[in-house]
Amino acid sequence: MIKKLKYLKNKYILTLVVFAIYVLFLDDVDVFTIIRQEIKLNKLQEEKEEVLTKYEKTKSTLDQLDNLESLEKYAREEKMFKKDDEDIFVIVEEK
Repeated sequence: MIKKLKYLKNKYILTLVVFAIYVLFLDDVDVFTIIRQEIKLNKLQEEKEEVLTKYEKTKSTLDQLDNLESLEKYAREEKMFKKDDEDIFVIVEEK
């Protein structure tokens, strides 16, 4: 125990310990903040990938809708549009 106190009396070691405590725990950019920011960054990158895939899918759909036949097919299948003299029946499978 006395050996440990002897090391703490050394001003360089004491300064190093105080500096390490300040940098790791008390500073604005401490270890916990860095870890929290890394987790947030990873979540945002995953969301970015999801948005990019949805964007590509939407873009390809819009490119296909330039053709009138494709537009009518999309409206009928996806948006349930119909002509005035038609009836639409939706079949749902129950599990």
